[in-house]
Amino acid sequence: MASYTNTITQDTATLDTSQYAIELEYKYGAHNYKPMPVVLAKGLGVHVWDVEGKQYLDFLSAYSAVSQGHCHPDIVAAMIEQAQKLTLTSRAFYNDQLGECEKFLCEYFGYDKVLMMNSGVEGGETALKLTRKWAYKVKGIAPNKAKTVYASGNFWGRTLAAISSSTDPSSTDDYGPFLPGVILVPYDDLNALEDAFKNDPDIAGFMVEPIQGEAGVVVPQDGYLKGVRGLCTKYNVLFIADEVQTGIGRTGKRLACDWEGVKPDILVLGKALSGGTIPVSAALANDEIMLTIAPGEHGSTYGGNPLACAVTIAALKVVEDENLAENAELMGQLFRNKMLALQKQCSLIETVRGKGLLNAIVINDTEDSPTAMKLCYQMMDKGLLCKPTHGNKIRFAPPLVINEEQMNLACDIISGVFLDYKM
Repeated sequence: MASYTNTITQDTATLDTSQYAIELEYKYGAHNYKPMPVVLAKGLGVHVWDVEGKQYLDFLSAYSAVSQGHCHPDIVAAMIEQAQKLTLTSRAFYNDQLGECEKFLCEYFGYDKVLMMNSGVEGGETALKLTRKWAYKVKGIAPNKAKTVYASGNFWGRTLAAISSSTDPSSTDDYGPFLPGVILVPYDDLNALEDAFKNDPDIAGFMVEPIQGEAGVVVPQDGYLKGVRGLCTKYNVLFIADEVQTGIGRTGKRLACDWEGVKPDILVLGKALSGGTIPVSAALANDEIMLTIAPGEHGSTYGGNPLACAVTIAALKVVEDENLAENAELMGQLFRNKMLALQKQCSLIETVRGKGLLNAIVINDTEDSPTAMKLCYQMMDKGLLCKPTHGNKIRFAPPLVINEEQMNLACDIISGVFLDYKM
């Protein structure tokens, strides 16, 4: 297992294949990530293989981006076919794929318009800009006075706008000054949200994750999203749902908001929108909101490119054709049931929580107990890849194509690591 050092200390010719790749990244790349020490070279379905050929079950799915499984043949075929014809025109010209994709997305999710971008954080930025435009052009808030509310513990990216709403010091330290017009309220607290709305008429929107992923798969109480929808309607505030991680079948329904039958005013999607092939994101809204932005006021050279459009349609068709949301619900129940049974045998486990195939185990991380990272290292050694988030929480989010046999094997690995751990 290669360690992180300040310089390459060995002749690279003496390093094994994994060490060589890790050392190269450390020497020539920015140190803004600290990955698990496994170097992946191939993926198919729920499995990935490292450069030495060892096979693993992927229980992170590139933070839920590879929901349709690694290298899904239908998505790859659509990508190759389009890549051989036309990949990029910019939005200076029309292309024959964008309109078809926009129509597909609007009909699939039930909105008038969509604005396609690339990364998930660009989708969030687009939602924020739409909210501000709507605030001034429709709601009538005075210029430069619009505010947006966010829930504490949120994570929607690392741009300056995104971290301006963050409560995580690792995101905010040494990056100020921050974007003004941000109000924070506790997550899963409707009273606090209504107090904010009631006391500030300049609030234009409330952006929230239906389940907070990076915070440790924090699932709100039943009725929270329905309450958010009601308060946003009551106070004429836009309900912005950040479904970049929870959308596209991950929680057992098409969208996590579908669990409570609510429709946000702005829906932000990314990650699995392309099945993990190329960056694709989107913000969807109805005309009253979307048409506040005029030509030249927002955009992206790559946003809505023909390659992304072809891949997006194929990726969403896979979710429907293979009933992946339904499978996520069944496999998620199986996972949680087994982990709850494990909890009764293992004092290391404080909490098991999640929905569909977005789940977490919270570790009793006392001074004498193992850290979540040590457990993840041991699972990696046994052939399962996952990663901690926020210290003592381990997130488990396998591709939605996982079957019962594979899930049982994964649960056996996880259970074995927890039960065999020696204090």
